[in-house]
Amino acid sequence: MVTKIDGATTCNEVERQVFETEIDMGTVHPAALEPYRVRLFVEDEIVKDAEITVGVNHRGIERIMEGLPVEKANALTEKVCGICSNGHIFNSCRAGEGALGIEIPERARYLRVLAQELERLHSHMLYLGHGSEVLNHETFAMRIFYIRESVMELLYMMGGNRVQYGISVLGGVRPRADLNLKEQQRILEVMDYIDDKVAGFAERFVNDPMVMHRIVGTGQLSQKQALDLHVTGPTLRATGYEFDQRTKMPEYDDIEFDVITQDGGDVAANILMRATEIFQATKIVRQVIKNLPDGPIVNRDWEMVDSPVYKSYIEVPRGVCYHSYGLEDGKVRHSIIRTPSMSNIGAMQESCIGHPVQDAQLAIVSCDPCFTCTDRAIQIIKL
Repeated sequence: MVTKIDGATTCNEVERQVFETEIDMGTVHPAALEPYRVRLFVEDEIVKDAEITVGVNHRGIERIMEGLPVEKANALTEKVCGICSNGHIFNSCRAGEGALGIEIPERARYLRVLAQELERLHSHMLYLGHGSEVLNHETFAMRIFYIRESVMELLYMMGGNRVQYGISVLGGVRPRADLNLKEQQRILEVMDYIDDKVAGFAERFVNDPMVMHRIVGTGQLSQKQALDLHVTGPTLRATGYEFDQRTKMPEYDDIEFDVITQDGGDVAANILMRATEIFQATKIVRQVIKNLPDGPIVNRDWEMVDSPVYKSYIEVPRGVCYHSYGLEDGKVRHSIIRTPSMSNIGAMQESCIGHPVQDAQLAIVSCDPCFTCTDRAIQIIKL
């Protein structure tokens, strides 16, 4: 309300003006590893709503798989993702083996678990490095990437490649993935190195007051929200909910490990989730090497038959990964792939709300997105 006193204008009551606007981030953004679009609906720099859209990297892999011979289709699934490529071919082979009733040699089962846990190590360290970059802490990023390099060398040793290893085949693993005693000893040495270096990194990280001030309470997601949004993997466990698909996988029946959880559901909890799971992964790797059975690594004693759609679920670094397909004349039909980020997009959108714009990308990154391998959805809607 504005009044005039002796010809002068004064304000007895100042009306607050709220400026509503939309901020677009992407499809290319320096804080993102891959293209996607984020729409932030902002009032005075506070995010009131968010929308993440994928589609830029849609490559039609499921459609390409339609009609391919099953072993070629399995090999194609490795191209779904450059971070969890082993998880995709592992799960795709499991679907085919379940459909055909193929029994896997015990040594092959152990080698598959080994490859999967090495991939978990490299993925979690990539997450910590990328998160450090978004926090503008290049020193932390470079330190963890340096440690991660030792895991990449082991994956190269097993698969002959640093990105797509081609370890799993229908019936087991390929010959290159088998390990001699010298290679097994090398893996154990690297696990000791990782435990030591990651422990030092984590201690320095959590004792940095500037970093912790930035991440504690940021991007918070409650356990109820996570369950309502069907969140999966470490992002779900960071809210205190104890579920890990590995506990339901027969490949892990003889493996002892703890299902790690954190309370809080914020950026700090998500970072600590991945850091702590690294030590469980090294624990699993040691058990695999110690108990690695003798015997064949692949079973070729099976016949191709027609099969209805068979479903397979495994735990990849970001959560539950789903593959399914049927077989007709040895060729794949009705392939469906669902990656963890498909389930976690809702969490990424929700975790932005209530925070300043500068924290939105940090909240998204804390859920460990992998949008390129998710790029098969047509539209994400709120129910």
